[in-house]
Amino acid sequence: MKKQELYNHLLEIAGKINIRISEQNLKTTGVNAKSGLCRIKGEPVFIMDKRLILSEKILLIGNTLNQFPLDDIYIVPAVRNFLNSFEKPNPSHTVTTVE
Repeated sequence: MKKQELYNHLLEIAGKINIRISEQNLKTTGVNAKSGLCRIKGEPVFIMDKRLILSEKILLIGNTLNQFPLDDIYIVPAVRNFLNSFEKPNPSHTVTTVE
């Protein structure tokens, strides 16, 4: 599967579990920020540095999606295998919340 195709599948999965992906140029924020999952007004948002190369974006989103229960969602077998390649998260993992 091509990287762009995998990336598109991951974005689709994120949408199915109500995670919005927002690609931003984090360098322009003036803050030393990294891509990651946060909550904005109670809604999960994955803020992605749009300057990252595609393979880095795929790894970041894949690792994040792996933290959520995905068993009830149809996922193309190749994409599910990719997601299963990540370690399951530590239960003490927290998500940053922004009010």
